[in-house]
Amino acid sequence: MNTLHSRLSTGAALLCTGLLAGAFLYGWANVAATFANVPLDVHLAYRVELMKRNGTIMPILMGLAIVTLAWSTVATRGRTRALITCGAVLALTALLTTVFGNVPINGEIKRWAASAPPAGYEDRLDTWALFHDLRVAAAIGALVLLVVAVSKRSSPPRGPHAAAGSVSWGGPG
Repeated sequence: MNTLHSRLSTGAALLCTGLLAGAFLYGWANVAATFANVPLDVHLAYRVELMKRNGTIMPILMGLAIVTLAWSTVATRGRTRALITCGAVLALTALLTTVFGNVPINGEIKRWAASAPPAGYEDRLDTWALFHDLRVAAAIGALVLLVVAVSKRSSPPRGPHAAAGSVSWGGPG
């Protein structure tokens, strides 16, 4: 189904999910990767400042990705709907991982920055990194599934009706 509603919802989902995946990937590839290369006090101070910014923008991005993916799921039919639904579940996974995994550890890190990290703090940072890896993979997975869904829907028709000039836009098939 290639209605205006479907195209708008999928376009919005591509934008929001792409921004979310890009933000997480940038943090994973550039920011988190540099933490080990600076003194611990700089590392902790930077994380605390980063949390202030991320505490505003990332919930908005995650929420928009989930909402637009859900909208696209409702507006889409056929096999592409299943792909987009799985993408929405992955975006929700990124949100839940953040809320129940990263955010509690962020609270601990804020306390360490104000005083001193406890013995074994490295294990908590490793756990944070594991949760971060999971949410990065979930956000990228959501984007990949959405791109595949859009590609399937816009691919040229195949089969016996293709020669007759019929056009398929990812309908019930």
